[in-house]
Amino acid sequence: MTSKQRAMLRSMANTMDPILYIGKNGFSPELIKQADDALEARELFKGTVQPECPLSAKEALETLCEQLHAEPVQCIGRRFVLYRESRENPRIVLD
Repeated sequence: MTSKQRAMLRSMANTMDPILYIGKNGFSPELIKQADDALEARELFKGTVQPECPLSAKEALETLCEQLHAEPVQCIGRRFVLYRESRENPRIVLD
């Protein structure tokens, strides 16, 4: 992914609200499934690491990207943004 593509995705995610919350239990199979479903439906989403979570946002982002074969877009504070092109219904066109 080029910096221009990443910038475009960051601008799209700027107005989004987080839809994935990682709490004190960290990762569970249900959380991974929820993130996978969100990526397939939306291609781009924002997540948040709760204060009681033992992981940092960067660690959570790296783990999710590895498990879901997604691209990291941004990580600021406790929030992060992920992108993966939908297999069935791609909507976001990267230049």
